[in-house]
Amino acid sequence: MILWIPLFISALFVSYLLSIWLKRNRKYKSKESVSNSYDSWTNDRLLEQLWGEHIHLGYYSQAYERTDFRKAKIDFVHQLVSWSGLDKLPKGSRILDVGCGIGGSARILARDYQFDVLGITISAEQVSRAKDLTSSDLSCRFEVMDALELNLDNGSFDGIWSVEAGAHMPDKSKYADEMLRVLRPGGVLAVADWNRRDNKSRSDDFCEKLVMKQLLNQWTHPEFSTIRGFQSDLLNSSFVAGSVDIDDWTRFTIPSWHDSILEGIRRPKVFIELGPKSLYQGIREIPTILLMRWAFARGLMQFGVFRARG
Repeated sequence: MILWIPLFISALFVSYLLSIWLKRNRKYKSKESVSNSYDSWTNDRLLEQLWGEHIHLGYYSQAYERTDFRKAKIDFVHQLVSWSGLDKLPKGSRILDVGCGIGGSARILARDYQFDVLGITISAEQVSRAKDLTSSDLSCRFEVMDALELNLDNGSFDGIWSVEAGAHMPDKSKYADEMLRVLRPGGVLAVADWNRRDNKSRSDDFCEKLVMKQLLNQWTHPEFSTIRGFQSDLLNSSFVAGSVDIDDWTRFTIPSWHDSILEGIRRPKVFIELGPKSLYQGIREIPTILLMRWAFARGLMQFGVFRARG
């Protein structure tokens, strides 16, 4: 705990300086600011080279030091598939991956579960890279599309999958409603996301408010929902049938924050291959990652998972 105090103070200070220096590039302004951020992160190849084809957190069911970071990310996909009930859908089911990144989860859903997957993202560069990484034998395609304005028919998918996309949505209720609208009756919804603590029983203190501001501004987030808040958004949709189950997977995912930094130490050749600029880019992200780790450990942030039926 004592070690975390100087790390926290340093991370907050550096993150604050970066937010002033690089404010134009990071703070959420519109969907274009999200698209531009992901275009940039995709083109520089740093995250892909360090973390593999999955940008999301990993799932750690065993001892932290025994689990490879990239394997933990793959394990996360299978754990969410099982927990949500997507694995009960028959082969050939149509799945929509909302916020697909460069297609890591979509390819697992297509390859390991034989689903027909459409991955969508607001980033044209992510779509291009996802197509490059996807073999032609997989039933898996990708399109640029706004999750708040899905150009898709009602009830046209058997399953909806969305991981760590909701934090970028300015309208959480519309995000929920659009996903459920395109889900067929009886279909399965599986969502996982970063959520903030419910402040009904406890308000953020001064330091927590500063941290929350940095977490929003550094990675182009308009706002974080609470777990109960997004559950309510799903329940209030006219397209949902029955209950919406939730859980907090913070304990299973929190080691990812340390590992996301340690990958830079484990794979130093990445910085040699990508050039000196990549080292600066990697160091630039460390303060925000440390603040995220602190926020999840403190309970300011929570990792929520959601499952529902259309």
